[in-house]
Amino acid sequence: MDFDWNIFTDALTSSAFMHGALLSIALAVASMIVASLIGFVVALLRISSRRVATAVGGAYVWFFRAIPTLLVLLLIWNAGPQLFPALRESWFTPFIAALIGFSVVEGAYMAEILRSALLAVDDGQHLAARALGLPPHKVLFKVVLPQAIKVAIPPSGNELIAMLKYTSLASVISLRELLTTAQAQVSVTFRYAEYYTAALVYYLVIVSALMIAQHAIERRYRWVSNGRVSSSDASVRVEVPA
Repeated sequence: MDFDWNIFTDALTSSAFMHGALLSIALAVASMIVASLIGFVVALLRISSRRVATAVGGAYVWFFRAIPTLLVLLLIWNAGPQLFPALRESWFTPFIAALIGFSVVEGAYMAEILRSALLAVDDGQHLAARALGLPPHKVLFKVVLPQAIKVAIPPSGNELIAMLKYTSLASVISLRELLTTAQAQVSVTFRYAEYYTAALVYYLVIVSALMIAQHAIERRYRWVSNGRVSSSDASVRVEVPA
């Protein structure tokens, strides 16, 4: 078997691979944060009682779930500067383009996750909070949202793991993330097995760490949901206006 372990270990410990891995993590996390914010707004539109808002939210979800992420990246990076002169400036880097592309696409999926989580909260919670005199925005942020987050954590964690793997698509717009780093070394040395295996190990380690963190967060929320919290953890309360 023609597998050079020295090349493999050098790749694992190289600064280029470490930088590529950190860039992939940063892109995945930043995209998920922005996508969650987009998804929250779209989810509120989707559950709104106003038909126009519901239609706008539904159109967003339909549009970005219908087109491939790779096509979105190519449109933003290649067609964007053609149509919008502001995108021809130096600030518009491959990282920014990838962040925008992944965020708007993932926002559609997060919208459905958050919509389902918000609808999973019993209507009695809404009615009880309103009966106490809480205004709608406080009902949402102090009563409904904390419970919806517990429902949304498992699928959101899965989306973050998927997002980390999707960052490899950014290679088409010249972003030097983990897979692009491996491909650059392969193009010079033609040592496919060593460099691709090194990238595989990085992905396995990162995803394993994310899965451990996800399970820990889920256990924490199940612990709180079952009422097994200490007195120091039970300090969250809803303030009822006088």
